[in-house]
Amino acid sequence: MAEAGIEGLLLWGPAWRRENVRYLTGAPLRGSFSAVYLPAVGEPTAFVSREEDRDAVERTGWIRDVRPLGFPGCGEVVSRIRDGGPPDRIGVALWELVPEALGGVLRRELPRTEVVCATDLLDRLRMVKSSWEVEQIRKAARVCEAGFETFLQTLRPGVAEYEVVAAVEETLKRLGAEDNFMLIASGRDEVRSMTPPGPRRIERGDLVRTELTPQVHGYWVQICRTAVVGVPSEPQLRSLDLFREAMEAGIAACRPGVTAHEVAKAQNDVFRKHGYGEYCTSRYTRVRGHGQGLHLDEWPTLLEGVEVPLEENTVLIVHPNTYTPLAGYFVLGDPVVVTREGCERLLRTEPTLFAV
Repeated sequence: MAEAGIEGLLLWGPAWRRENVRYLTGAPLRGSFSAVYLPAVGEPTAFVSREEDRDAVERTGWIRDVRPLGFPGCGEVVSRIRDGGPPDRIGVALWELVPEALGGVLRRELPRTEVVCATDLLDRLRMVKSSWEVEQIRKAARVCEAGFETFLQTLRPGVAEYEVVAAVEETLKRLGAEDNFMLIASGRDEVRSMTPPGPRRIERGDLVRTELTPQVHGYWVQICRTAVVGVPSEPQLRSLDLFREAMEAGIAACRPGVTAHEVAKAQNDVFRKHGYGEYCTSRYTRVRGHGQGLHLDEWPTLLEGVEVPLEENTVLIVHPNTYTPLAGYFVLGDPVVVTREGCERLLRTEPTLFAV
């Protein structure tokens, strides 16, 4: 905050993006909105929209000042920021998601206070995990793998995609997962992307792809794997070889000081070497991986051109997921934590094409 010239930091937490509020409070929240104000000098204040969220924050024991968040007026937030005199400059994390109800109040009631976006500041702060955070992520990885085992056990001809996902959800919730972000795609080489689960029934010979991402103790961990119902075909096995080589190249590149650009390029260069370079572009795919933690898709993004250096205890999912004409869309990816001399893989599940 001192380096950014910020006298106060307001963390905004809509229901679908609570990671910064969770980072500062440690509390799992359920309300539609929440916020935390952290002054450069003095104690922080949490604002919650539900009474049970107040209890959750108070149970963590760190933030003692917990107040109701009256939306859309948000007068409590402005009053807290004014304590001791209006600051010259405050940063708002997720300012781009702040509704006009709050943004307008801040501009109107604090006319002499400059409001700047602090999303990047929090993204970069959360990129490097503490040893406690890494341990939570390791625990989440075990739950993630249990969910994937259920995924494999459920696959058979005639089962619907939504039935597979429902079985996985039951396993994850039983093991303590707070949430799960899961994509699935079944079919053959006509499949070009991942989707939410639908009513399509799986057929013999299908590839079934999944990105399975449970949240445990606030932290998300993802596994990306592809399975075949039946006997793998020669193009499917060639696709596995291509994607495994790319994933391993990306993981081998992960170490302190290496940039997200270099990790992405290591994967893309494998596709280029084998004549599939065009399928690494935005025409066919999005990213070569991304950070994971309190948000399931956090900084840094693994793309060529993203010159963000990795640091020790950065957690990433390295996944060269994309479409190729070999076997359609294919997914393969593992999460890693960057260590002093390289990286540690967080999953024990073999990076292969599972035949069920």
